Amino acid sequence: MRAVDLIIKKKDNLALTKEEVRFLVEGYTNNRIPDYQMSAFAMAVVLNGMTDHEITELTLAMADSGEVLDLADVVYPVVDKHSTGGVGDKTTLTVAPMVAACGLPVGKMSGRGLGFSGGTIDKLESIPGYRTDLTTEEFKRTLKEHGIVLTGQSADLAPADGKLYALRDVTGTVQSIPLIASSVMSKKIAAGANAIVLDVKVGKGAFMKTLDDAKALAEVMVSIGRLSGRKVVAILSPMDEPLGVAVGNAMELAEAVEMLHNRGPEDYRYHCVHLAAYMLLLGGMAKSEPEAVAMAERSLIDGSAFEKFRELVIAQHGDVSVVEHLDKLPTAKYVETLLADESGYVESVDARIIGETAVDLGAGRAQKGDKIDLAVGINVFVKIGDQVQIRQPFFEVHANDRVKLHAAMERLKEAVKLSKYPVKKPPYFHGVIGFEG
Repeated sequence: MRAVDLIIKKKDNLALTKEEVRFLVEGYTNNRIPDYQMSAFAMAVVLNGMTDHEITELTLAMADSGEVLDLADVVYPVVDKHSTGGVGDKTTLTVAPMVAACGLPVGKMSGRGLGFSGGTIDKLESIPGYRTDLTTEEFKRTLKEHGIVLTGQSADLAPADGKLYALRDVTGTVQSIPLIASSVMSKKIAAGANAIVLDVKVGKGAFMKTLDDAKALAEVMVSIGRLSGRKVVAILSPMDEPLGVAVGNAMELAEAVEMLHNRGPEDYRYHCVHLAAYMLLLGGMAKSEPEAVAMAERSLIDGSAFEKFRELVIAQHGDVSVVEHLDKLPTAKYVETLLADESGYVESVDARIIGETAVDLGAGRAQKGDKIDLAVGINVFVKIGDQVQIRQPFFEVHANDRVKLHAAMERLKEAVKLSKYPVKKPPYFHGVIGFEG
């Protein structure tokens, strides 16, 4: 078997066999197939796509390229969630403790942010001492003893995906539904989850800009789950405007903790409750959606979700006093408010502009390896459909550099568009794929 023959086969829009897919993945992982041939293969996939069976074989081959966690001897079932990335998306920090508090184990390896999309691990590192580098054995032990673990992605999991993604990033082959879907699902499968809830974002602040593209990606990932013996549900959620209020690491952590006390923005609460409900349904903890929603809400109301988060922080060596007293979190030197210069109805709140402005303040990375300022960020006080008055607060900018503060204030003036006429609020979700019940 030769790589060049498989590249030509895919260029001619023919389906590869399981053995051919594994030959490519194993050869590339072990440096027998060079970058230039794998990039040619990736471009052929971008142009011609793959069948669901091909994508599943690619996913499993990438998962099998490294360690695949078997958690059956630890807890069963294990449920996971994954977001395709957005602005102000601190959902995991609230949802994971909610679900674990209901008795369903949550074992999750999360990533760092890149670009304007924030990362769960960066937010957790706002808690002094919190360990995000657990070994496999520590991951298993924490999950078994506490029913919850949130740590960084292990380098031993799906190394083929890491290598291929780095190649795609510099060869113009990132935008491909088969390659995106297999990248996401290979890491989820390698991490040992039996059931996975996918939060597929769509809009200005998301990777998928159109609902059709988001649906296509969701359907492929649900299909991978089915063909690989996992339960997978995908929720399509809007990301034209940020989720909740806070954008920035410590600020988002604070908002997530406030929600664990059942306090916070309605869009964020709805999102957390319903994502948790689908996790509970997939894990067999509830028989119907209303029952699952009630369980999720109860964990917020009775305080058990917050207690589970405290337990998690202590288990992973974080300073629990910080989540008990949020004023101990890092704070910025300068805080300034941007006010509306006219009245009207909010037509748009551009999540991408807000996310990129937060990165410019230091809340995210322009490149891997950049140091993050945990304290800086933006509070967003308006939502699409709101009626606003002149001089009403739009944004509150938290900065540690006056030059960056003033640049952020100027850029954010472009983030909100007003209309003279009432504007309909967007839905909390655009739909659910893969749920039967």
